[in-house]
Amino acid sequence: MSRPPRSSGSAPPRPAHGGAGQVRIIGGRWRNTRLQVPQLQGLRPTSDRVRETLFNWLMPKLPGARVLDLFAGSGALGLEAVSRGAASAQLVERDPALVAALRGVVERLGAQAQVQVAAGDALRWLETAPPMQADIVFVDPPFAAGLWAPVFELLPRHLAEGAWLYVEAPAAAMPQLPPGWQPYREGGTRDVAHALYRRATATLRGDLNATPSA
Repeated sequence: MSRPPRSSGSAPPRPAHGGAGQVRIIGGRWRNTRLQVPQLQGLRPTSDRVRETLFNWLMPKLPGARVLDLFAGSGALGLEAVSRGAASAQLVERDPALVAALRGVVERLGAQAQVQVAAGDALRWLETAPPMQADIVFVDPPFAAGLWAPVFELLPRHLAEGAWLYVEAPAAAMPQLPPGWQPYREGGTRDVAHALYRRATATLRGDLNATPSA
């Protein structure tokens, strides 16, 4: 979340100069841990309801997964994944206040061995960082910046063969993914659409091997 950050779920967008607040990790070993949301223009963390839905979708894939959260913001998605069993998470964030908050919570949780925080632009990170073979990627860029297409172009070098991709976008403008991705689940609110995709060549397991219902 190198921005004004993350979209909201069921709640309407906050005012442009929203105040500081908190979100919480809602499942796993760090359940109910509060994450500070600094007072930054447009900062809107993903709602508890949307995250609960997402992690229900991902539940069979989380154990041992390597996670990439490209616009991390409060860290709610990446940290939730590790809390629920992911092996590691790489958080990428440009805003200095958010980077400081992320590093503080990682230290507070004693999670330095599992969670890395990279300070910088997400596109630049994708271009220059060593390939990480991520199993799960979260992409929720600033809506006004229109970064989905360049992210999708740069992402493949960082993906494991069976990668899963979660995307948030404006409700009326979910971006088209490049060839090779299949929709798995989708949902949304009046303002925000969210969807989970799988690579067409992925070798699936467990419940994720089933054909998704309409």
